[in-house]
Amino acid sequence: MELQSIKQRFGIIGNSPLLNRAIDIAAQVAPTDLSVLIAGESGTGKEVFPQIIHQLSARKHGHFIAVNCGAIPEGTIDSELFGHEKGSFTGAYEKRKGYFEVADGGTIFLDEVAELPLSTQVRLLRVLESGEFMKVGSSKVIKTDVRVVGASNINIPDAIKKGSFREDLFYRLNNVPVFVPPLRERKEDIHLLFRKFASDFAEKYRMPPLHLLPDAIQVLSNYYWPGNVRQLKNITEQISIMEKEKEVTANTLKKYLPGVSSPDLPVLFQKKEEEHFSDRELLYKFLFDMKKDLTELKKVVVGILEKGEKEIDREQTKSLLIKDLNNETEHIQGKMHDVEIASAATKNDEHFHPSEVIEESLSLAAKEKEMIEKALEKHRGKRKNASKELGISERTLYRKIKEYNIRN
Repeated sequence: MELQSIKQRFGIIGNSPLLNRAIDIAAQVAPTDLSVLIAGESGTGKEVFPQIIHQLSARKHGHFIAVNCGAIPEGTIDSELFGHEKGSFTGAYEKRKGYFEVADGGTIFLDEVAELPLSTQVRLLRVLESGEFMKVGSSKVIKTDVRVVGASNINIPDAIKKGSFREDLFYRLNNVPVFVPPLRERKEDIHLLFRKFASDFAEKYRMPPLHLLPDAIQVLSNYYWPGNVRQLKNITEQISIMEKEKEVTANTLKKYLPGVSSPDLPVLFQKKEEEHFSDRELLYKFLFDMKKDLTELKKVVVGILEKGEKEIDREQTKSLLIKDLNNETEHIQGKMHDVEIASAATKNDEHFHPSEVIEESLSLAAKEKEMIEKALEKHRGKRKNASKELGISERTLYRKIKEYNIRN
């Protein structure tokens, strides 16, 4: 079956190469009986791929059973999967078939398979290797022909190192791996998904659909999306219900995105990228932000004074000036608090020398130049990425490069 036909059949939105690759692998492995392990973050839509594998296989007329392994208590998971005999444990008043017996000839999808207890993993390994299992409280071996598709949002090799997942089961499950990419790696699909969700909610709640303005599309694409497609759908529904104005601007969108407050920071803070900077360098970055705030404060003061001369009397000017100064002071005090935290973290470093930081922090211009050079070096001279790293616009970065005569 062609890729586009599969997308239409299973309601998949997007044209990302990584997404297309995952769908292609699922379609190719479907006609076989190989076990499949689907990896991907929570909310990426992993549950669609077992359906693709089942429906495109010879087992499509058999049962398809989806089991959330993390939602079943450890004491009853064996009974749920493999069944039990009457009287095998307290509350077992009658004989019961398990999912592996019911799904004979079909497919079982074990979502969050890494949550299975080790004792259950042993039973699952036996089913995968020989197609045999025993009910809880029984010594009779039962044969089953079930295809197993597992999924997990955690790194199973790490779980193996910690001793919470069996290595032999991992290799048996992972005959064919399928990786479902996170939403931040499918930037070209984000706007398409938002538009589809907006249309669905407009129909559901009988209202006009949302329309994203260009600046909102940019914010939407640059956001980190820790909750992936699930989070995007949730936020689209919130905006559809809460906002009367259906043309969505960047400022409107930012109100619904956790971690986005400043217009210069459209993306959620990403720890992995920041790991390249030491604690002391983070301190300088905070000071760099403070300098920007002070510059903005000067602009506010000048603007208010000019306004006072033309439109309002001296007392009104004084009142507005005090109000804006108080707002900016609170903002700077917040930055100072962050600096104190960063400074305290730095002092825990055995190589930290207090006198050195005091001496260096007095030259903000030098540190500003140093941070710009580091950002440019890290991103191989790409000013767009460097400006995002520093939290400034490309125009400001270009001006600073000329001001400090930085070679790029």
